[in-house]
Amino acid sequence: MGRNKYSQSEIDGITKLLRLKNAANRARQKEIRHQLRTQYEFNISDFNEPGKAFGEKELLDAIQRRAILILDDRTIADMKAKRQRDRERDAAEREQEAIQTGEQTDWKEAMKQWEEWEAKEMDKLDK
Repeated sequence: MGRNKYSQSEIDGITKLLRLKNAANRARQKEIRHQLRTQYEFNISDFNEPGKAFGEKELLDAIQRRAILILDDRTIADMKAKRQRDRERDAAEREQEAIQTGEQTDWKEAMKQWEEWEAKEMDKLDK
């Protein structure tokens, strides 16, 4: 599931991409859907009726029925920053859990040990 809150400028970008998608061939449509998901966290499947095309009219309908909310740029920026912090926290927790279970090496610790070893070796060469 993607977002359902966007700024007006994001809605304008999504609208443009939907116009392009509906005029494009199958391969280009796939690229545009990817752009919608990655750039805007917009998943057509969150708002459309299964089996029906989703275009500008359907986007406006989703806004009208308040399935999509338009907020100010500052609020959207704050939401994106919070989502990024949450993603980073979750990734760090997954990494720590993988290290504790032995599924993954603690590469930060390994790098620290390597740098200490390398510094000692360089000191030996200087003497």
